[in-house]
Amino acid sequence: MIRKLSEMPSLVLRLIGDVETEVVEYKAAKQNYDFEDIGKYFSALSNEANLRGAECGWLLFGITNDRKIRGTAYRKETQTPSVGLRRLKREVAKFTNDGMTFEEVYEFEVEGKRIVAFQVPAGTFATPTTWHGIPWSRENESLVEMPKFKLEAIYGQSRPDWSRQLAFEANLDDLEPEAVSFACSKYIEKFQESQPAVRDLDEESILRKMGLIIHGHVTNAALVLLGRPESSVLLGGIEPRITWTLYASDGTTIAYEHFEPPFILQVDRVLGKIRNEKYRFFDREDTLFPTEAHRYSPEVIRELLHNAIAHQDFRMSGKINVLEYEDRLVFKNEGTFIPETIEAALESGYKPPYYRNPLLSSAMNRTGMMDRNAIGIRNVFDIQRNRLLPMPTYDLRKPARVSVTLYGTVLNEDYSRLLAGNRNLDLVTVLLLDLVQKGLPVTKEQSRLLHERKLVRGRYPKLTISAEVAAVTGAHGEYVRAKGLDNSVFKELILELLRVRPCSRAEIIAELDHALPADLTPKQKGDHVSYLLQSLRKAGRITNAGSTSAAEWRIVD
Repeated sequence: MIRKLSEMPSLVLRLIGDVETEVVEYKAAKQNYDFEDIGKYFSALSNEANLRGAECGWLLFGITNDRKIRGTAYRKETQTPSVGLRRLKREVAKFTNDGMTFEEVYEFEVEGKRIVAFQVPAGTFATPTTWHGIPWSRENESLVEMPKFKLEAIYGQSRPDWSRQLAFEANLDDLEPEAVSFACSKYIEKFQESQPAVRDLDEESILRKMGLIIHGHVTNAALVLLGRPESSVLLGGIEPRITWTLYASDGTTIAYEHFEPPFILQVDRVLGKIRNEKYRFFDREDTLFPTEAHRYSPEVIRELLHNAIAHQDFRMSGKINVLEYEDRLVFKNEGTFIPETIEAALESGYKPPYYRNPLLSSAMNRTGMMDRNAIGIRNVFDIQRNRLLPMPTYDLRKPARVSVTLYGTVLNEDYSRLLAGNRNLDLVTVLLLDLVQKGLPVTKEQSRLLHERKLVRGRYPKLTISAEVAAVTGAHGEYVRAKGLDNSVFKELILELLRVRPCSRAEIIAELDHALPADLTPKQKGDHVSYLLQSLRKAGRITNAGSTSAAEWRIVD
């Protein structure tokens, strides 16, 4: 609760007289105070307020530790309130989880002396408040990294599960029969080997085993996952929805469509709306000829959509958005990002501290929609890496919204070549290289590590992918060029190309051009290809239709 400025002097006097000190910190701060210490105290006071059920904590400048009022000149300006004090809220939010910051900063006088009071909000339920990723706490008069028992106390806070709540006005008739049948078949498919008895269960029994029906009542999770579209009215004003929107290059909307429950059937329908054309990419070092694949991996799209459904904060009444642009897809859902950082989510063995919708997540896991071992995000990154495409970009700047951008085209060829030639790069390094190719910031320490491995060039913060490294390690053309004088290699390349489709002599020359020795003239390259074609023809491996330059060469069956 924000206080009136006129109330603050009396509030401070009450705090000074109170025995309880764990949610109040006094600092003389005569002139200045270290910004990092402010951040640590913000984390510590927020966590202590959370653990003690207090509305907020207080950091008070101008009062000594023995509670003597001395006054402070911290960020004192002629303006009231000080611009510098107002700016401090934005500065703190940059380094806390979920962009938390002071509820308010007050500037006033007590006994004729200037006091600055920072109102610290209590931490989010079951989530420690962190500063630079570290949770802090009070230990008598000292600041310490939060001990394990306090962390466990916060993580162990009972979080209400909206998805488990009973929709008392709903019954089995409010569930879509096709969705129920599909969910039950997937459940049986998953558990029939370990639990053969599930084959004999009826649908209602399976729904009970999944927890979607409790004591005969339908849960919110059941209506979201399996409910008829019209049954959403039974969710107390909450309207689950996935909206797909297609945009033109100028940003105008071309088309859109809404998808209501049952969500278990809607993911593939959303997938069917996305224009997933094929593109060509190099997935091997030893070939000049690209693989054709869909622009976006269907597995990745499903994983990101499933995550959005499982982690949507339905109580915020927002919808899940799938935004389709010419070169990318953007997925948006309401709710904070539980791992806090993408780096944490990519760590081997990472386990989320909690699930936003435990029952819904469990049901989705039991029907094969998602992985409860928290490897889904890592799998998405691995798939993109193997396709030599940019990593997904997670935008976590808004505290209660997650936005993920999935790219379907190469942004930087040096990046793709480097990945092709360095298949054993760890995922964190790949993520850092991805930030570099997108022009996004990395830390000085991260820059130093990339420089030491000779993966980037340029002076911090303006880094680029090292083209020299990419050319050596990932270059398809350079790899084959080294073997270019061996005619047998070129013959195999021609055969590989013709297995894909018939080609004219000119097309074959164009495909082989960057692999042929660099010191050959265009005419010499053409003559060399002609020699190779005739050699393969005489061997009975290929044939051509016609005698003109446009004649097509093809494989002999």
